[in-house]
Amino acid sequence: MFQITLSDHVRLSFGSALAAYEGHAQAAAKLGRRNSYSKLALLGLSGVATVVSAVAVQGGYGWQMAAAILTAAVFGSCAMYIGVNQQLLVYGHRASAAKLWVICEKYRALLAEMQEDLIDLPSLQSRRNALLTESATVIEQAAPDDRYTYEIAREALSGSGGGGFPDALIDRYLPQGLRKQSPAAGPS
Repeated sequence: MFQITLSDHVRLSFGSALAAYEGHAQAAAKLGRRNSYSKLALLGLSGVATVVSAVAVQGGYGWQMAAAILTAAVFGSCAMYIGVNQQLLVYGHRASAAKLWVICEKYRALLAEMQEDLIDLPSLQSRRNALLTESATVIEQAAPDDRYTYEIAREALSGSGGGGFPDALIDRYLPQGLRKQSPAAGPS
C-alpha cells in the first residue's frame, strides 16, 4: 500500500484543477478561432455571391446560374453555421476555465498557508474538501457537452497520458517558495 501526505493530496488536486483549467482554456481558444474563421469564410462567400449576382443582372445565363449556385451555397453555409452553433460551446469552455482558475487560485492560497504553517489540520481538511466539491461541481455542471470536455476530464483525472501530474506542471503555477523542484531541475 502506498502513503500519501495531506500536502501531496492537495498538490495533486491542484494539478487536476490546473489540467482542467488548461484544457478548457485551450478548447475555448480553439473553438473561438474556428468560429472566427467560419465567420470570415461566410462573409467572403457572401461577398463573392453579391459580386456575381451584380454581374448576372447584365450577363447571360451562365452568370445567372453561377449567381443562383453561390446564393444557395451562402444559404447552406449560413444554415450550417447556425445549426452547429459553436458560440455556446466557446462560452461554456470560457466560463468553465474562468471558474476553474478561481479554484486554482484558492488552491495556491491553501498551499501557501500550508507552507507557512498558518492553518490547522481541521481547517485544512475542511478547505481541501470544499475545493474538491467546488471543482467537481464545475466539471459536472458548468462544462459543455462536447468531445473536448471528455478529453479534458480524462486528462484532469489521470494526468497527461495517464501518468499523473508531474511536479513541473504544478510548479509552473506556483511561486518559487512553494515549488518542489528548482527551475533548473526540469520535470521528474
